[in-house]
Amino acid sequence: MAELLAAGAVRKMKTRLEQPVQYLLVLGDHEVPLNQYLGRELWLEYGGEINCIHCARKTRKSFNQGYCYPCFRSLARCDSCIMSPEKCHYAAGTCREPEWGEQHCMIDHFVYLANTSGLKVGITRGSQVPTRWIDQGATQAQPIFRVSTRFYSGLVEDVLRSHITDRTQWQAMLKGDAEPCDLDRAREELLAQSGAEIAALQRQYGLQAITSLESHPQTLIGYPVLQYPTRVKSFNLDKSSRAGGTLLGIKGQYLIFDGGVINMRKYGGYQLSLTLN
Repeated sequence: MAELLAAGAVRKMKTRLEQPVQYLLVLGDHEVPLNQYLGRELWLEYGGEINCIHCARKTRKSFNQGYCYPCFRSLARCDSCIMSPEKCHYAAGTCREPEWGEQHCMIDHFVYLANTSGLKVGITRGSQVPTRWIDQGATQAQPIFRVSTRFYSGLVEDVLRSHITDRTQWQAMLKGDAEPCDLDRAREELLAQSGAEIAALQRQYGLQAITSLESHPQTLIGYPVLQYPTRVKSFNLDKSSRAGGTLLGIKGQYLIFDGGVINMRKYGGYQLSLTLN
């Protein structure tokens, strides 16, 4: 007989860096420890209602992983500069929420190397280490620059991604762990390729704004996975209200079932129930 474990609006899964990573599925006020259900049959049921993760109003469609349209249009965290921080317009006085920008963008960020589906470059707030790396499904990660604002992190990343990707191939990431990389060597090679451009940014904005990190320790991350799929098929709750099966693993923000995978972050604000069969 099915047992209802929790019900409520989905939020991004909470994580804790252990070996392996510990996951909590957030449904409303409930936090369900998921690792203990590996190998068990779990089902998610969508009731047809979505509530904005910011203002909680009902919305027929979710934007930017959980927001209603008015919030999507008005909140700084939904602006295009979040995805492209080199386009930051705070200094021009046109930030949607200047106070939010001061708290989240005008603070120290890291530019990092991570091994997800392969080697990539990325950026994150200092407070999001190592959460950001876990959310991307990285098995290795290492900061290579500390910068004083999100804008500067975007400028540095823009230089580096002409030599290295800033994307994760999520399907490859879910098929298994990427081959281990020598991050120290990769950092040295990357700086050799982009050193002149980075130095130009440091001359323009100051060494305190963009600081190179040498010999920074790397973080190794292992995930609770019993078996990776050979073929990745995604559940879509907008087409079928039920998703699940035998839970084979958790990686990034994905639940891996024997019948498919589901990105829990994609469904922020969806009202779901979780049952154990």
